[in-house]
Formats: sequence, structure tokens, C-alpha cells
Amino acid sequence: MVSTQVNLSGLILDNPIIPASGTFGYGYEFAEWYDINILGSFSFKGTTKEPRFGNPTPRIAETPAGMINAVGLQNPGIDKVISEELPKMRKVFHKPVIANIGGFSIEEYVHCCERIDKEDCVGLIEVNISCPNVHGGGMSFGTSPEAATEVTRAVKAVTTKPVYIKLSPNVTDIVSIAKACEEAGADGISLINTLLGMRIDLNKKKPIIANTMGGFSGSAIFPVALRMVWQVYNAVKIPIIGIGGVTTAEDVIEMMLAGATGVQIGAANLVDPFVCKTIIEELPAVMAKYKIENLSDIIGGAH
Repeated sequence: MVSTQVNLSGLILDNPIIPASGTFGYGYEFAEWYDINILGSFSFKGTTKEPRFGNPTPRIAETPAGMINAVGLQNPGIDKVISEELPKMRKVFHKPVIANIGGFSIEEYVHCCERIDKEDCVGLIEVNISCPNVHGGGMSFGTSPEAATEVTRAVKAVTTKPVYIKLSPNVTDIVSIAKACEEAGADGISLINTLLGMRIDLNKKKPIIANTMGGFSGSAIFPVALRMVWQVYNAVKIPIIGIGGVTTAEDVIEMMLAGATGVQIGAANLVDPFVCKTIIEELPAVMAKYKIENLSDIIGGAH
């Protein structure tokens, strides 16, 4: 009998499959289609202090083997997430969930992390530092080791649950930023967030996305994500959640061999709402094919 169980900083998951933030809502939409309790966990929609309507439309552009989105962290705000969304989520998902937190200032990250840390259904906090720093000239917190350190230290000071920092790939040196997060007390690293991309409408001769550029995701980015997970695994001792272009059980194995303990699936959920269910069902056979008895034994196994 194969074992798909993995351990994320003391949070034991039945399997490493985690729908990524922004692609799975708060779970209850998908619960209409299948029992989402088969998932290891899921990362709910990125949450900010105030409600956000998001960016102007169009926000989505298709591209071969992927998509570009500029949704703009649309969410009802931390108060309504806690008072309205989490109670609905608890009715359909009975395992600890991952809370994805966004912010535009240190104070906002601290406020949201401190609030969400008190929720019993939250097992892990994932801090998205790809948001622009409104007090730092608009640069993303995730583009410098110093800013990443500042956010990590601040949220760790007000939380009791494991904190994973979600990193942007739009940097020249992902390793230095990951190491800075580890040194500042992060319990784990989630990577990667979306790359930056754009499309142009040939008829209008203008960018398709109202924001001009957006986050590029989908199977096309898998080799980039795999490379960054590999590099960061070599540099840190804390667990990694690998994200980016994962669409099959084979991709999950590959991501874990590169160094991931958990594996998030993002854009593929928008193409096929059953993709996570399919991957979970196919994992044991794929493990048997490659003579893997225990998934946790292969983490970083390609190094």
C-alpha cells in the first residue's frame, strides 16, 4: 500500500495536492461537483484588509498552454471572509485550510495575519508578497530580500500558526529572497507566483488586458517553476510548496523530486474543475509505476 501523506510544518496532509489561491474560491463552488475533502488542503482566495473590487475588465487573456490574468485581488475583505466565507467553507471542507493573505503595507499584512491566525479552521498562513508596497514606491515586497525580511518578521510576531511566504518569480535572484525569508523566521516557502505577461488584440491593436500586463500561468511555466523550486531547495532547510504549471500526477512527482513537499495546482482548475480529483486518484498508480512507496521519501530526491 503506497502512502501519499506529507508533513507541512506539522500540518499532516493526506496527499500533497492543494488547489492554489485564486483558482478555487472558498471551496464550496467546487464542493457541488465532488467531495473536496479528498484534497490535502486548499489555499483560499487572496484576502486583504479592505474589500477589493479588483482591476477593470478585461482581466483575462488566453494564450497557448496558459493564461494571463489581472484580477487584482478581488475579495470581500478580511472581516467578511471571517464572518461569511469561512462559515460556509466549514460546511463543505472539514480539514485545515491554507489562508492566503495579501497586503499593500506591512501594517495590512500584520492586521490580516493576526486576525486569520485565530480561526480554528486555518492550519497554515500563506503570505503573498507579490503585492506592490504602496509606501515603498510601488515595488513589490517580493522583489528584495530586505522587504521580504520585513514582512516575514512582522507577520511572525503576531501569529502562532506556520507562515509560508509566497514568492514572485519576477526577480533575478529567487534564492537570496527565499533565504532572507527563512532567516526572518518563515516556516516555509511557496513558489512560484505568476510570471508577468501580456497579449495584444490584433483587431484593436491594443493590449487585451485593461491593465496591459498580468500574471502568466498554466502548463507553459512549469519548467520555470521547477527550476526555482530546485534552486530554493538547495538553499533553505524549510519546506517548500511547489506551484506553477502542474497539470498531472507525473508533474506532482517531478515537483517533489525537485524539492517540494506540497504541490499547488492553479490555472488547471479553471480548465478542468476535476483536475485535482483526477490527480489524487491517479497518484497511487503513478507512484507504483516509478516504484515509489512513500511520497515523503522522494522530496528533493533528484538532488
